[in-house]
Amino acid sequence: MIEKVIVLEDIDPVVFYGVNNANFQLIKALYPKLRIMARGNVIKVWGNEEDMESFEQSILKLENYCREYNSLKEEVIIDIFNGNSPLSKRTDNVIVFSVTGKPIIPRSSNQLKLVEEFEKNDLVIAIGPAGSGKTYTAIALAVRALKNKEKKKIILCRPAVEAGEKLGFLPGDMRDKIDPYLQPLYDALEDMIPAAKLQEYMDTNVIQIAPLAFMRGRTLNDAVVILDEAQNTTTQQIKMFLTRMGMNTKMIVTGDMTQIDLPSSQRSGLVQALQILKGIKGISVIELNKSDIVRHKLVTRIVEAYERYDKKKKEETDR
Repeated sequence: MIEKVIVLEDIDPVVFYGVNNANFQLIKALYPKLRIMARGNVIKVWGNEEDMESFEQSILKLENYCREYNSLKEEVIIDIFNGNSPLSKRTDNVIVFSVTGKPIIPRSSNQLKLVEEFEKNDLVIAIGPAGSGKTYTAIALAVRALKNKEKKKIILCRPAVEAGEKLGFLPGDMRDKIDPYLQPLYDALEDMIPAAKLQEYMDTNVIQIAPLAFMRGRTLNDAVVILDEAQNTTTQQIKMFLTRMGMNTKMIVTGDMTQIDLPSSQRSGLVQALQILKGIKGISVIELNKSDIVRHKLVTRIVEAYERYDKKKKEETDR
């Protein structure tokens, strides 16, 4: 009898073992000749060499399936242990799968263009109205790069600019004050990475979420770096961010020109960056619009109403 230790990597053991360890009990039942124990992401197996080799190959296939689809069901386990290929969930243009196993795909032509330009360029700037999916799509691309081991880190940042409220009035220490600004980034990540694995990534700095000011002085290598709400950066801030790019790094900058919360005396750094960087090789600009909005149908109507109002106000000012 020999002993084998198998370490599950980049998956959530809770998802792998199933509710009330149902998946694990099924795996044990499929290999009655082996003695199998599991704790966390470590599986220990005792038995003869032939059964052990078959078991290890099956576990590797299950691990790969669980990593890609963020789910593992009994029928998949049975298919794999019987030497069959489980029915693929993959659809055209899928980026990643959510924690519920649902495929996350571009839901508009411009979101698809964002995905395609990310493949071809090291810096992509995506501008568009609220709800057009620019941030969510960007984070999905970053998660895919991490899962595929194309990049070692995801770094997400936002400028901490108040939208009508003062940062100092929020309760708690600095982290407590900053976290509300970063919550939309947490929300997207929680959709795509199982909770336990996400916490591990955060604890080990594989995924870092921070205010833009924390980027100063850093060189960011082997990462996907996303700057969200870039319309609220100053000229100096966005220049500082863009020059953090290191080796084997891709950057995505997102912003909404209709939601600039800077003081009227300050010019948006994103507006100026679009002018300065226009036509530079390796930089792509994607313009999303109200047709790309994937939130509640009222969001599109609200955006259109504000566009009409702004247009009317501008006409009155120009008279």
